[in-house]
Amino acid sequence: MNCSISGEVPEEPVVSKKSGLLFEKRLIERHISDYGKCPITGEPLTMDDIVPIKTGKIVKPRPVQAASIPGMLGMFQIEWDGLMLSNFALEQQLHTARQELSHALYQLFEDESRDCCIIVACSGFCWVARIGGYHDAACRVIARLKKERDEARSLLAQSERQIPMSMSTVTAVNASALSNGKRAVEDEELGPNGKKLRPGISSSIITELTDCNAALSQQRKKRQIPPSLAPIDAVERYTQLSSYPLHKTSKPGILSADIYYSKDIVATGGVDTNAVIFDRQSGQILSTLSGHSKKVTSVKFVTQDDLVLTASADKTVRVWQGSDSENYNCRHILKDHTAEVQAVTVHATNNYFVSASLDNTWCFYDLSSGLCLTQVADASETEGYTSAAFHPDGLILGTGTSEALVKIWDVKSQANVARFDGHVGAVTAISFSENGYFLATAAHDGVKLWDLRKLRNFRTFTPYDSNTATNSVEFDHSGSYLAVAGSDIRVYQVANVKSEWNCIKTFPDLSGTGKATCVKFGPDAKYLAVGSMDRNLRIFGLPGDDGPVESS
Repeated sequence: MNCSISGEVPEEPVVSKKSGLLFEKRLIERHISDYGKCPITGEPLTMDDIVPIKTGKIVKPRPVQAASIPGMLGMFQIEWDGLMLSNFALEQQLHTARQELSHALYQLFEDESRDCCIIVACSGFCWVARIGGYHDAACRVIARLKKERDEARSLLAQSERQIPMSMSTVTAVNASALSNGKRAVEDEELGPNGKKLRPGISSSIITELTDCNAALSQQRKKRQIPPSLAPIDAVERYTQLSSYPLHKTSKPGILSADIYYSKDIVATGGVDTNAVIFDRQSGQILSTLSGHSKKVTSVKFVTQDDLVLTASADKTVRVWQGSDSENYNCRHILKDHTAEVQAVTVHATNNYFVSASLDNTWCFYDLSSGLCLTQVADASETEGYTSAAFHPDGLILGTGTSEALVKIWDVKSQANVARFDGHVGAVTAISFSENGYFLATAAHDGVKLWDLRKLRNFRTFTPYDSNTATNSVEFDHSGSYLAVAGSDIRVYQVANVKSEWNCIKTFPDLSGTGKATCVKFGPDAKYLAVGSMDRNLRIFGLPGDDGPVESS
């Protein structure tokens, strides 16, 4: 039997009472003194839990390779190769650590230079030239502050024209805006029950939503499958094309992804508190959105005005504005929730969005001003929301709860018009088909398909065992394919209510974590973007249809 740490036959074998694993005594003693836990299972472990095993003295035979000079030369060559590979891996880790340290120092310089600029403005002296190493960062901060000032003035003028409120209320709302989009929560008016007063969804907004619904519904009647859509035989031949390490190694894990179809860029949200904007064609990171203090749970593109939404476990939603330099600046920080924000979803008008939180509320926002128009809570329930998605036509909102319930809402009246039960565990993902009447939901027990015309479940997939949750489900934009992610990634051919939905392709989870967390179809289903609990974004498609291959 071999040591679980070194893989060699131990000279002084000992065994753990808790796990039954065999170790070399000197190795496990050092590991316990350093970490206090089992190196294999991670359970707490002390020397009292270690039992020595008595064995006879073993005289190790001389290996065959050491019996001749050519054999010994071969052994030395193998050792040298292993040393070179180890040295190469250490150099890569050093390079990554230097990059992260450089980024952290830049953020430090930027924050400190902002303070220095404030001192300069208050004292009336031109001290920026004396800041030395902070000068470059200080100039960038000053330019950004000027830009944000101009944006704030523009937003003020736009709000006065669009928001259906009295002039005094508009002035109060905008006066409470702080630099970088932060809103002063303490200045908001409270109702008699202690809750924040919301202006509500006005009749003009409802008219806008209704007109959008009518136009999209009319287009859907004439809708045809695009000829450029990837055929089934092509999807069956998809394989991994590339893998990109977008997030930090210290906190690996991609929790959410979205694709901007017209630009073919991908946004990912990670456990490392960052969102990353990635150009698939060039294989380059365009921007890293830093600001959240906890993991980023949801990320969405707003195709109008080049905006990105991020939701986080730090209870906030951030609105990021793109620029000509391909950088993204934080335009709003929204602090209307009191618990983790689990999902954001954008309305078809690209003027409004909804956030859903574990505090058992969802908020409807005006995108341009960052104002929460209404915050909806279901008084009959206490569970929080774990997922949310707009219907393609925009008048229906679907939400999933932590208690396995799917709720359908009328956006105009904010009334809960339907409830679907039958899942086990939290509803992790919701996806509406582009045909307008199929809804797919994912939970611990698998995927359920719902017919919105008859409000019933017509099919259930259980792709994994009872110990493996389904983390993501997604229709492609044409409504022809359905992707499911859990311990692997599966693609189904969409059929009708009575016909069988066949699994046409299964991709293994190549991350080694056994947990694919999100999946998105590219334009015309020409590729799939998959995030897992390592730090890599993986692209699956046909060889020759991808950008540059960069594996990790």
